Amino acid sequence: MRFLSFHCDHYWYQTTEKSRSPLLEELNEQNKEGKLEDVLVLLISVEKEDESNPEILKESLKEVENIIDQIQVSNFVLLSFAHLFGRLSSPRFALDLLKKMEKHLKSKNYKVLRPPFGWFNEFELKAKGHPLSRMSRRIMEK
Repeated sequence: MRFLSFHCDHYWYQTTEKSRSPLLEELNEQNKEGKLEDVLVLLISVEKEDESNPEILKESLKEVENIIDQIQVSNFVLLSFAHLFGRLSSPRFALDLLKKMEKHLKSKNYKVLRPPFGWFNEFELKAKGHPLSRMSRRIMEK
C-alpha cells in the first residue's frame, strides 16, 4: 500500500462519473458529495502484494495512527487513488481494505468520509503549511 496524506483546513468532493473500474459502489444521497473541516486526507493505492500480506490492515492503521499522534486530527478522508505507480490489487480487495480502515477509524469515534469506489470525483482541498502537513508512506510486508 502507498498513500499520500495531506492535513487540510477542509476537503470537499462531489461524484461526477463512473471510472473504468469494473467495481462500482452504488451512489446514494449520503455518498454523492461530502465535506469535512480540519481533516487528514489519505490518497490510498492498494497494491497487488498487499493481497498476500495478512498484516496489511494492521500495518497501515499503525502508520495512520502515528500521523494522528503527531498532528492530532479526528476527521479523515479515505480516497482510493490508483495513481501512485504500484501494481494495483484487485478492485474487490482494495475496496474491502478501505472499508475495514473506515470501520476501524469510526470505531475510535473519528469522523470518516470515504467517497464511493469506482467513481471520478471533483474535489477541493486546502492543505495546511506546517512541516507534517504533507507525507507519503509505503506499507510493505516485513
